[in-house]
Amino acid sequence: MRASVILVNCNGRAHLERCLPSVLSTVTPEDEVIIVDNGSTDGSADWVAEEFPAIRLVQSRVNGGFGYGCNLGANHARGTYLVFLNPDTTVCPGWLDELLAPLANPQIALTTPCILQMNEPTRINAAGNEVHPSGLAFCRGGGMPVTACMEPSEVAAISGAAFSIRRDVWDVLGGMDGSFFLYVEDTDLSWRARLVGYRCLYVPNSVVYHDYALRFGERKFFFQERNRYLLLLKNLRWRTLLLLFPFLLLAEMITWGFLMMYHPRRWREKVQAYLWVARNWREVRAHRRAVQAVRRARDRDLLACCTPHLAYEQTGHVTAARWAHRLLDPLFRLLYRITMYLIRW
Repeated sequence: MRASVILVNCNGRAHLERCLPSVLSTVTPEDEVIIVDNGSTDGSADWVAEEFPAIRLVQSRVNGGFGYGCNLGANHARGTYLVFLNPDTTVCPGWLDELLAPLANPQIALTTPCILQMNEPTRINAAGNEVHPSGLAFCRGGGMPVTACMEPSEVAAISGAAFSIRRDVWDVLGGMDGSFFLYVEDTDLSWRARLVGYRCLYVPNSVVYHDYALRFGERKFFFQERNRYLLLLKNLRWRTLLLLFPFLLLAEMITWGFLMMYHPRRWREKVQAYLWVARNWREVRAHRRAVQAVRRARDRDLLACCTPHLAYEQTGHVTAARWAHRLLDPLFRLLYRITMYLIRW
């Protein structure tokens, strides 16, 4: 079997009603579609079973998180390639063939499509992800016209909204880290692939529309910050983290500043992220040992794919973003150059 297209769903029946017809119209008899129902309470699973009996339905009684759902789907998949797609998307004809074609290159492990905004289809939601050395990730090309990202290019990370990966690489990496629960899993998977010598590619001719809107939902700050710390602690060597300390300290000041300016009532989530890492240090070290045991690339190679600036405008605060770029971009660039000079391996 060629590809397994896996959608992880949790109470997303309204999205599935739009997504599944578009996906089924583009797959071939050599492909399969798998729905992982992650503890839905809106009747999604029964609806899929009744309306789309040809789709493989995998049910979980509990919502174990996005990474857990992806791993569960992959355990039931038979394809040479695994393709993960958010239920709040629709796909264009040819998207799957274009997304899979670069994986014939043994150096490329992951591909991600041109993801456009569903409500404004001439603008980009994500052309892959960019990653800051502090672990903060943001949508590459987010909000820009589609003409801004027309060429295939290597990216720091794929977007979890839509991507493909070779099954053999997925098995080597052990799939996604289910302990993340939500957010940053896509960056972590990309970094781990890079550390064992693979590349991530943006494929502009594969087009997906995403019903995306910036939201700061319940516990989002906690998961984003905790998982960012996990990303750094798992993947980077101790010496690199020490050299990055000024960089990381400045990023902490910025995230705290954003939180207190725009969401002051949620400061506890940031503190809870620190506490979680401290209380679960043994688990963090175990994850770290697993990653470091199989790595073949240098931290320098990993950080070389990062960008030294932050996309402040993607927070939705445009005026503050302009000032942040003027004041902070030069400092981040300087710290980045110093760090890259000092990292020799």
